[in-house]
Amino acid sequence: MNSRFYRLIFTAALVFAGFWQTAKAQFGQGTVWANDGYRYYKVQDSTIMEFDVRDESKKAVIADKRALTQPNGKLLQVRRFSLSNDGSKILINTNTKKVWRYDTRGDYWVYDTKGKTLKQLGIGKPASSLMFAKFSPDGNKVAYVSEHNIYVEDLSSGNIKALTPDGTDKLINGTFDWAYEEEFACRDGFRWSPDGQYIAYWQIDARKIKNYLMLNTTDSLVYSYVVPVEYPVAGENPSACRIGVVDINTGAKRWMNVPGDNVQHYIPRMEWTTNPNEIILQQLNRAQNQSRLFICNVSNAVARLIYTETDKAWIDIKKNAEGWDFIKNGKEFVWTSEQDGWRHLYRVSKEGKQQLITKGNFDVIKTVLINEQVGYIYFTASPDNPTQEYLYRIKITGGKPERLTPMDQPGTHTYAISPNGQMALHTFSNANTPGQTETISLPDHKHLTGDMVAIAKNVKNPVEFFTVKTADGVDMQGWIKKPDNFDPTKKYPVMFYVYGETATQTARDVYGAGRNSRYAGDMAEDGYIYISMDNRGSPAPKGREWRKAIYKNIGTLNIRDQALGAKEVLKWPFVDSTRTAVWGASGGGSTTLNLLFLYPETFKTGIAISAVAYQLTYDNIYQERYMGVPVDEESRAVFIKGSPVTNVKNLQGNLLYIHGTGDDNVHYNNAELLINELVKYNKQFQLMSYPNRTHSLSEGAGTTQHLRNLFTKYLKEHCPPGGR
Repeated sequence: MNSRFYRLIFTAALVFAGFWQTAKAQFGQGTVWANDGYRYYKVQDSTIMEFDVRDESKKAVIADKRALTQPNGKLLQVRRFSLSNDGSKILINTNTKKVWRYDTRGDYWVYDTKGKTLKQLGIGKPASSLMFAKFSPDGNKVAYVSEHNIYVEDLSSGNIKALTPDGTDKLINGTFDWAYEEEFACRDGFRWSPDGQYIAYWQIDARKIKNYLMLNTTDSLVYSYVVPVEYPVAGENPSACRIGVVDINTGAKRWMNVPGDNVQHYIPRMEWTTNPNEIILQQLNRAQNQSRLFICNVSNAVARLIYTETDKAWIDIKKNAEGWDFIKNGKEFVWTSEQDGWRHLYRVSKEGKQQLITKGNFDVIKTVLINEQVGYIYFTASPDNPTQEYLYRIKITGGKPERLTPMDQPGTHTYAISPNGQMALHTFSNANTPGQTETISLPDHKHLTGDMVAIAKNVKNPVEFFTVKTADGVDMQGWIKKPDNFDPTKKYPVMFYVYGETATQTARDVYGAGRNSRYAGDMAEDGYIYISMDNRGSPAPKGREWRKAIYKNIGTLNIRDQALGAKEVLKWPFVDSTRTAVWGASGGGSTTLNLLFLYPETFKTGIAISAVAYQLTYDNIYQERYMGVPVDEESRAVFIKGSPVTNVKNLQGNLLYIHGTGDDNVHYNNAELLINELVKYNKQFQLMSYPNRTHSLSEGAGTTQHLRNLFTKYLKEHCPPGGR
C-alpha cells in the first residue's frame, strides 16, 4: 500500500534510474536529459556536468564550484536541479528539510549560464521554506510555494508577488495535507499554463480535520510538547479540495466549477491540456470506485465531463500524480485502466471516445515513454513471470507488443528513456545478480556506455524461486534462500518475510531478495531458511482479479493465503515445523500479528514492526479505498474483523512488538490498543518503543543497529538457527 511501506526502497529506485528533463524530481536528483535526447546533466563532485550518452569522453562543465559558491563563500550543496526550456538557467534546490517523508522544502537559487550570475530566490521568506519551484515556460519567472501560499518571482527585477495570500496551517495552497500526500503521492500542487500567463493549483481545506496529537518527550530536556498532525481516520470526512486558476499579472482567481461535493470527492490529478485555456482533472468519489475526467474551461470555469469509469472494488489510479500523456496535438491522451480485467493502455479523445491499445492477458506495469514522432509507446510488463519486469513497445495505434529487453537477461529491468526515444538509462538486477547500469540505444537495446550487463554465474547458495498451490487453489510465487552448506537430510528453521497488503509485492526477482536488513548478520550463514511469498491483493502483474480479491478482506483473505502457503512450505522435508517465525513492518507488521493470532499452530514466533493494530485508526483515503466507507455497524464490521486486536486472545507463540512513539503514519495508539488487549488476556510478549522515532525507525544515534541486534537476539532465542 502507498503509505504503510518503507518508501526508501522506492526512492532509491528512482534515484538509481534517474529522471529526464520534464519530470519533477521530488525525491532525489537523478539524471536530467537535454531536449535533444542525447546529452544529459548530473552533479559530479559539486559541479553540474553535461555528458553525451553516445561518447563517454564528451563532457562539459555547466556550473563549476566557483559558479555555485554563495556570496558568503559557502558552496551550494545541490540536492536537485532543473533547467529552463532554453537551457540558459539552472534552478538549484539546496538546504532541504523533510515534509513528512521527503525533503520537499528548502532554498532555491538560479544560476544564469550566460550572465554567470547566482541569485537566491524568496529573499525574505523563512529559510528552507520554498517548495516545488519551477521556471515559467519562457524562463523569466519562477513560481514556488512557501508556508502554504504560491508566489511568483520575476528573475530580472526580483519582484515577488503573492498569488494566494490566504494560506494557513490548514488552508493549503499549492501543496497538500498529510493524507493526499501519503495516499495519492500528491506533493507538487501547482502547474504553469502552457503560455505562462496562469497558474492552476489545488487548494486543500483541512480546517475541519481533527488533529492526531503526538507527544514529543525527547527534544526538550524538561517538558514534553504536543505535535499535531491533521489526520482523517477511516469514517471521518476528508479535506475539502478545489482547483483554482490565478492570473500571474493581475492576481485574479477563478475556481473551477467541478460537479460534486468537494468534501465527498477527491481530485488526485490535474494538468493543463495543450490548450492554455483548458485544464483536465480526475475526480474520484469518496469510495474511490468511480473515476470521472473533466475538462475545465478556464475562462468561464465550466467543467465538461468526458469520461467515466467504475469498478466493483476501487479504481487503481496512476501512481504518478504528475503529467498527462497527450497525443495527436492534444486531441487525445493515453490512459491506463483495468476495465477488461487487466491493466491496459487506452487512447481517449477529449470527447471521451476510447480505443484499447494493448490487448491480452497481461498487465502493463508502467508506461515509460510515449514517442509520438515514431509512433510507439514504451512500457514495462512481464506476461510470463510476475516476479520480473521487461521493456516492450507497441504502436500507438495498437498491435502486437514487441519485447526490447534481451531474452538472455532474466530479472527486473527499469528504464529512463530520453525524450527522443533513441537512448535510455537501463538498470538491471535479479535475485543473484547485483544492480548494473548502462546507457543503451533503442529500439535495438545496444550497449553504449556503463556496465556491460552480465548475469551472475555459479552463485554459491543462490536465491531460488518457487510456486506453491494452496488448499484454496491459489498459486503463490515466492523466493527461498536456503542455509549455507545446506543438507537436505536435516531440518532447518524457517522465517517468513511478509507484507501482504496492496503497496508492494515482496516476491520480486531483484537483487536484495533473500536478504534481511533487520538481521544483524547473515541468516543463511547462521542456518535459517528465509522465504517470502505474494498473496492475493499484492500488486503483482497477475490481473485485476488477483489484486482486487482483497477488497473488504484486508486482514482475512491475505492472511489466509499466507498461512495456507506456509502450510505447503512446511510439508517440505527439510523444513522444521516446530521452528517457524514470521516478521514484517508496517502493513507487514499487521500481517505478522494476524498470522500469529489466527494461525498459532503454524507460526510460533513473530516480530511485528509499526503495525496497524486497529484499522479504524488508519487514514481514510487508504483504508476506505480497500475496505469501503464505514458508515454504519455493518460496514465497520469488516474493518474490525481484519484488525489484529480482534484476535489477540488466540496468541500462543512468542511476540516481539516494535513501534516508534513519533510515528505520524501508523500512530503509536495502535501499539497501546494492542498492548491493552494483550494485557487483558494475560498474553506475555516483549515490547520495544523507540522514543520519538517515525514510521521508518531510522532517526537517532544507534537506532538502526540497536533494532537489528534486538531483532536478531529475539529470533535466535525463540527460533534457534541450524539444521537438526
